[in-house]
Amino acid sequence: MIKQGEKRNLNLKRKLRGEMTFAEKRLWLRLKGKQINGLKFRRQHGIGDYIVDFYCPEKRLVIEVDGDVHAYVKQIERDREREGYLKALGLQIVRYTNWDILTNLEEVVEDLFRRVSK
Repeated sequence: MIKQGEKRNLNLKRKLRGEMTFAEKRLWLRLKGKQINGLKFRRQHGIGDYIVDFYCPEKRLVIEVDGDVHAYVKQIERDREREGYLKALGLQIVRYTNWDILTNLEEVVEDLFRRVSK
């Protein structure tokens, strides 16, 4: 069972929804409204102590959008810890870079269609 996001993160989730990056906004326009195989996606969704960029509960799929900060050693370590926690819950994590979304959005969407069609 997936632990619901911490209530203390509620204001942070709201803030993150209002301050999404351009790449996150662009991807959200393709995820919202059940456009991908009729599946519902949530944005800035809390799971335990973490807030994931996008989450599809039906497929137990987490989508992370990585900007430049994810190339730094400390962030890489945090990402590994976070992924370990999420994978231990039986979740699948897929990562796309801002660059992927901004330059190859159709390929990103096609990749998502393939992943959720399995």
